[in-house]
Amino acid sequence: MIGDPVRLKTAALLVLLGLLTMLAGIGQLTFWAPAETVTASVPSDTKAAPLTVIDQKLIALHDGPVKIKIQGEGNFIVATGRPDDVDAWVGKTAHTTLTGVSADQKSLEVSSADGEATAPSPAGSDLWVSTEDASGDLDYTWNPPADGEWSLLVAGDGTKPAPSSISMTFPNNATTPWAVPLIVLGIIIILVGAALPFIAKALGNRHKGDDDDQPSDGGTTTTLPVQSATTQSSDVKSPEVQSPAGDENRRRGAGTEGPALRITALAATLAAVMVGGTAIAAQATTTPEATPASSAAATADGGTPVMLESQLQRILEQVASTVDAADAAKDAAKLAPRVDKMELQIRTQNYKIRSTVSAYEPRMPVRATKLQSSVISTKRDWPRTVFALTQGEGNVVPQVLTLVQLSPRENYKLWGSAPLQPGTNFPSFPVPRKGTEAAPASDSTGLAYSGNEALEILSEMLTNPESPNRSKLADGQASPYIAGALAYQADTVKNGTSANFKFTHTPVTNQTVVLRTADGGAVVVGRLDFAFEGTPKAAGDKLLLEDDSAVFAGGKETTTGMVLNFAESVAVYIPPAGSADPMKLVAATRGLVGASFK
Repeated sequence: MIGDPVRLKTAALLVLLGLLTMLAGIGQLTFWAPAETVTASVPSDTKAAPLTVIDQKLIALHDGPVKIKIQGEGNFIVATGRPDDVDAWVGKTAHTTLTGVSADQKSLEVSSADGEATAPSPAGSDLWVSTEDASGDLDYTWNPPADGEWSLLVAGDGTKPAPSSISMTFPNNATTPWAVPLIVLGIIIILVGAALPFIAKALGNRHKGDDDDQPSDGGTTTTLPVQSATTQSSDVKSPEVQSPAGDENRRRGAGTEGPALRITALAATLAAVMVGGTAIAAQATTTPEATPASSAAATADGGTPVMLESQLQRILEQVASTVDAADAAKDAAKLAPRVDKMELQIRTQNYKIRSTVSAYEPRMPVRATKLQSSVISTKRDWPRTVFALTQGEGNVVPQVLTLVQLSPRENYKLWGSAPLQPGTNFPSFPVPRKGTEAAPASDSTGLAYSGNEALEILSEMLTNPESPNRSKLADGQASPYIAGALAYQADTVKNGTSANFKFTHTPVTNQTVVLRTADGGAVVVGRLDFAFEGTPKAAGDKLLLEDDSAVFAGGKETTTGMVLNFAESVAVYIPPAGSADPMKLVAATRGLVGASFK
């Protein structure tokens, strides 16, 4: 009779402990749950600098979008670029770098680097995948534009301090690992408490049935000792006498209150330990390690393309717009921001001729409306080169454009353009997001010829129609450009009976670029200097120049001799090593760049 109240109290205690345990688990998911975000700010005593870099490790510290709040005076820009691009653009300029978050997650860790007090404005740089312009303050949500590592550059105009009031709000990665286990444990304890009276009663009934099997005459029970084989007779102990009442009490205690109390004590201890640590565990926040970094962008030639295709499209549009404006005005000064080297020279001279000879044909326009192929290098040191195959209004055939960036703070410029040869397909290259490996012009590793050798073979064939290497270039004289050049030279000799002529085509090696194709071959793009010399055969013989050449020579007649100079833009496909296929002239054109009398 005494055991029933004890069992009920024990069950009630277990149910209460179960409810408390469930409440602790639910609390971790509700009122004890950690904040969804954490915000860290730049310390107020941070040294001012013209540039601020937000390091890629800080951006990648937490999974999910990062919100950045920037406050400054006047206009400023936030530029997104690869970490090595940002570092290269910053160069020797004094700057502040945000590198991490403090242990309490309230402050951003900052490092300062001394250097030059000013820098050019980063606005408009081709290095940036995207930019955000702001005045006064900016709420900016960071999302990576593509796979890989990214850094941010914050700057004003480069002469004033960059905004230093910066805070970053990250998703809170703190977890509540005890929540579900506590809820489950609480349910188990409640179920045990609810079932305890029934379990105890069943155990009591079983022991009562056992007692019915014992003698019921009310006499004492004598238990005789058992003597082992090694026990001497003198070691025999006196019989042990037990009362029926004492035995029954012990039996009831062992079978009822004992198990209940042990279960209660175990559950209470377990629940107390888990509940005791739940508030601390629920409120704790952790600072995760930086996500593993893809180190491709940090190497000089690590396989990361130097730009995204969206960057190339933007650059092409700016180049095309610049060339259009200059062509319309016949003003070479307008070409300077986006055109250089051979293309600048050819268009400058073309404008000069057209200003005098109205019938002279203009240079083929540069279009970006239809980008047929993007060839983006993975060579991450400078100079950097990309090819683009484009076509648009005024382009009878697609043309190969060569864009080169000489240094981090310079933009890409058009170095050369050449129309695709009729009947010729542009070689296949790796997809832009993977990029294309560059090869030194003098290196033939994996190729049938080096880039320099390929241009030498082409120049020899253009100079000598009977070149012994003609079989190394597909179609030989049947190539439209080669056939046209040889026919022009032959006609000049045939018609110039009173003069001797000499033709030379010479590669300009410092403007040669080689990028590997998808089949293991490569395309080499470069320049040839084409010199056309004429000398009278006899005293008094005259050489007459065309109107275009006369613009540069200063006259149309000479009795001493003359030299015409052309720049040739060419692209040649080189097959991989071991291939039996010949090279192919992919694209070519030439432009008159000078003429003089001897």
